[in-house]
Amino acid sequence: MKSYNSFLVAQQQVEEAARILNLDKATTEFLKWPQREFKFTFPVRMDDGRFEIFHAYRVQYNYARGPAKGGIRFHPDETVDVVRALAAWMTWKTAVVDLPLGGAKGGVVCDPRHLSQKELENIARAYIRASADILGVDKDVPAPDVYTTPQTMAWMLDEFETIVRKHQPGVFTDKPLPIGGTEGRRDATSRGGVISVREACKFLNIEPKTFAIQGFGNAGQRAALLHEELLGGKLIAACDSRGGILNPDGINAKELVTHKLKTGTVLNFPGARHIPSDAVLELDVDVLYPAALENAISEKNAGLIKAKIICELANGPTTPEADLILYQRNIFVLPDILASAGGVTVSYFEMLQNSGGEMWEEATVHARLDKKISNAFQSFSDALREKGVHPRLAAMVVGVARVAEACKIRGWV
Repeated sequence: MKSYNSFLVAQQQVEEAARILNLDKATTEFLKWPQREFKFTFPVRMDDGRFEIFHAYRVQYNYARGPAKGGIRFHPDETVDVVRALAAWMTWKTAVVDLPLGGAKGGVVCDPRHLSQKELENIARAYIRASADILGVDKDVPAPDVYTTPQTMAWMLDEFETIVRKHQPGVFTDKPLPIGGTEGRRDATSRGGVISVREACKFLNIEPKTFAIQGFGNAGQRAALLHEELLGGKLIAACDSRGGILNPDGINAKELVTHKLKTGTVLNFPGARHIPSDAVLELDVDVLYPAALENAISEKNAGLIKAKIICELANGPTTPEADLILYQRNIFVLPDILASAGGVTVSYFEMLQNSGGEMWEEATVHARLDKKISNAFQSFSDALREKGVHPRLAAMVVGVARVAEACKIRGWV
């Protein structure tokens, strides 16, 4: 299968949106590149007493609309181009949902699967010692991402506050509740995706009676539970890295989540038959949730997709070529910069609570998230009607237009 440089894809998306918006050359070029990027190298003491050298990044893509915001990943294959692309997509994501934030992303090149908890803590603290001067509630606010957790944020917050010698919980989001986290954060990404599906079904006049989930990690599990709870309908298939399962009569989402947590896989779930993981993408369902790896839907399988709506909970699960094929086949894609924006939206709510010394009830968080995603869908659907372009480009048009306007108002371009 064709390989992709994520950052080149991200830049291509900006160029396409800029053409639709008739942006001038300087503005387009400015939005194609990060405003600031940092490379760190630091030593970390391992459990056996030796020191190991780690490489890390932080990219602050654009902060015209507010402080940069984005996760920190621990991943063995981390590269600066992946971090750049993710920071760009976070920039458009915060703009699509109309948050007063910019976009950022960070990463450490390491394999957490082969590290102890103490070693992970040492890496987290070393990353903050290297980057503390570029972080802050008015500069750049990190959150967890791949292979990092609320506990990672707790270590990072503690190290940051030790350095600056004051209490600043809002510098990191998705923290544990006792140190300033928020209710409603655990399922925020999936909840935002299901809300966007609800709005898409109204827009298309579709009943979300059946759905399938590709990737049954945290986001996939919560999407399964929330789709059942909020939209009804039945889950008929799910998969993880070890394989997939199918039951056309329906799979109880709560029971499957329990089975996954107990056994580590969806396989051998009672009443369901085994199917290949890739086959889940090609089932005849109303809604498909890609919640696993990037580039899962490509020109190779886009012609086989039968879902009416694709809700991208993963980052970049659809290639540019597949986007066009799906559009030609009238398959409605809810792009990741809208569909997975629930997480950063509730992270912003966490920042607000931290700054005001408040703790909102979960129902309040859910209601405010619903309003944000619903409003974002309205802007997105307006762009779809007005511009006559495929859904991802419509979402990019909304995000890029808002960032470009902020840059122009500031006199940057």
